Amino acid sequence: MNETVEFTNLCMVRDGDRVLVIDRKKEDWPGITFPGGHVEAGESFTEAVIREVKEETGLRIASPQICGMKDWVEDGIRYVVLFYKTEKFEGDLISSEEGEVWWEDLKEMPNLDLSLDMEDMLRIFLEEDLSEFFYYQDGEDWKYDLK
Repeated sequence: MNETVEFTNLCMVRDGDRVLVIDRKKEDWPGITFPGGHVEAGESFTEAVIREVKEETGLRIASPQICGMKDWVEDGIRYVVLFYKTEKFEGDLISSEEGEVWWEDLKEMPNLDLSLDMEDMLRIFLEEDLSEFFYYQDGEDWKYDLK
């Protein structure tokens, strides 16, 4: 069976105890999260995350490392969000049409108006024994497992 797959990414950029966040304005997933976006046709995954962080924040990251993923199947399409993290960056922080960006203390993240399920997604970025955030349907309800 063939399956259509759509790839996107999120990147946790760290500066000591602070992380770079964006308050997303998009209606499909509003709230505070990490920068990221779609992988374009013909683009490598690494090039995509570097480009998306630059477009949304003004920063040029280096050496992003895959640390996990989020995935689900909906209407016959598998959606895969690759999670990256890096501490290497340069440039000046600039907000974009995607939303306002700023540095936030990592410990304060749970107290913010986070995007849907972002608090549990943080565990994938931070806990070495977790690598997947998997959504599935249980009847009419969407649920998720951390693996």
